[in-house]
Amino acid sequence: MRERLTARVLLFDPQGNILLVRGRASEAADARSFWFTVGGGVDPGESLEAGALREIAEETGFTNVKLGPVVWLRASVFTLADGETVILKESYFVAHCLGGEPSRAAWEPHEVVLMDDMRWWSAGEIAVTDQMIYPERLRELLPAIAAGRLPETPLEISV
Repeated sequence: MRERLTARVLLFDPQGNILLVRGRASEAADARSFWFTVGGGVDPGESLEAGALREIAEETGFTNVKLGPVVWLRASVFTLADGETVILKESYFVAHCLGGEPSRAAWEPHEVVLMDDMRWWSAGEIAVTDQMIYPERLRELLPAIAAGRLPETPLEISV
């Protein structure tokens, strides 16, 4: 099975809200939607940092971003929209931007089909929602990150 290097981003606005995207893993009518962090696959020859900044710009339109360290690592098996099953090797960066309304102008065609919504969430909203959010441990680990308590080395958060 192919490994897919992925840069994910915990993108915060000045009020400490995090931007999450809601989407589905396939176009099937019965595909469940879930919320997840901004980010995606790193291109061949691209650094994780460059991939994170590119994904932020493409998915949100935000380019004035301060990229921080990788705080979490996660590996999982995932089936892409084209049907290929891969091992996602995710690195979660902390980043900050000025906030505001994100733009969908640079979304790729598959993102337009699979991604339904994007919004800023407070830690309190995340704590009480019954909606599915990935990574699975985001609810547990987000408060420390939002408060600026970053781990000295990235935490392995695979379930």
